[in-house]
Amino acid sequence: MNANDLTPHVPLRLDPRGETVLTVRRLRERGLSAATIAERCRPGGPWQQVLPQVCLLHSGPPSSEERVRAALLYAGRDLGVPAPLGGEAMVTGPAALALHRFRGVPPLIGLPRIDVLVGRQRRLRDAGDVAIHRVRELPPPVEVAGLPCAPVPRALADAVAELDDPDTVRALFSEAVRGGHCEGSAVLRALSAAGLLERPYVRRALDVLRAEERGVAEQRLYAMVAGHRLPDPVWNVDLRLPGGPPLGGVDAFWPEHAVALVLESQEEALRSHQARQQEHLEALGITVVLVPPERLRHAPVQQAAVVRTALMASADLDPAAYVVVTPR
Repeated sequence: MNANDLTPHVPLRLDPRGETVLTVRRLRERGLSAATIAERCRPGGPWQQVLPQVCLLHSGPPSSEERVRAALLYAGRDLGVPAPLGGEAMVTGPAALALHRFRGVPPLIGLPRIDVLVGRQRRLRDAGDVAIHRVRELPPPVEVAGLPCAPVPRALADAVAELDDPDTVRALFSEAVRGGHCEGSAVLRALSAAGLLERPYVRRALDVLRAEERGVAEQRLYAMVAGHRLPDPVWNVDLRLPGGPPLGGVDAFWPEHAVALVLESQEEALRSHQARQQEHLEALGITVVLVPPERLRHAPVQQAAVVRTALMASADLDPAAYVVVTPR
């Protein structure tokens, strides 16, 4: 948590771990009566009740971290106990993006509300500055600064759901992929699951998401080829038969081996096109290696091995048809 986001105060702590936000239940477990808690939370008292059944153990404004902790405690998340698989409650939307250190959202201290995901079976309502989102299935939480957050794709989808400005959405999409927070394909899946892909402002921003994902994937592809000492290919070229129709573009091509590499799209229409292209090229004796961009991030060694195997195997194959190679 950035120190500039925290509000100074002089807390009155009862918790041995120094926590300044506790539920009424926890305070009762520590021996305080309901009357004592109510007295300390009275107007002008040393404490304050910031949310139903949640107390702030000082009289000043809550810090950024205290706001988030209070929201999670209100949602029933016991921050001192490991959550079950999938989590009981987690921060999402702009607050989660702020915790993930996105520059394109205001700091936590400036956010008007904290969005929290809980299971659909929970019977919680919005309260104070907390917006509750009940979902059928909670994603596995990601711990950021000791706080459970939704993974970036889900947090981004929940943030985008409340926006209507394409420029802001584009900026968030760009930062998510270019900043290395997640893959563009993961964002697309989260947007699709949330039913957001048909919203006009989201559709107009998808070009940036595709461009950023491609740019990052290309950089990782260059690094994989160089880092694993694969032969240098020709990059980003179009193939066609002499005097014939174009065979389509490929991201890398080794002419002496008749091996082409294509970054696999996650969009159904483009994947269908790539499958047809692969079938056509392989009918001409050209080996096509389809590489999902996510594999370049998480398994570059394995992907390099796949390419190396294809290059070595080409020596045992029949000669491929001659194709004309032109820059894309």
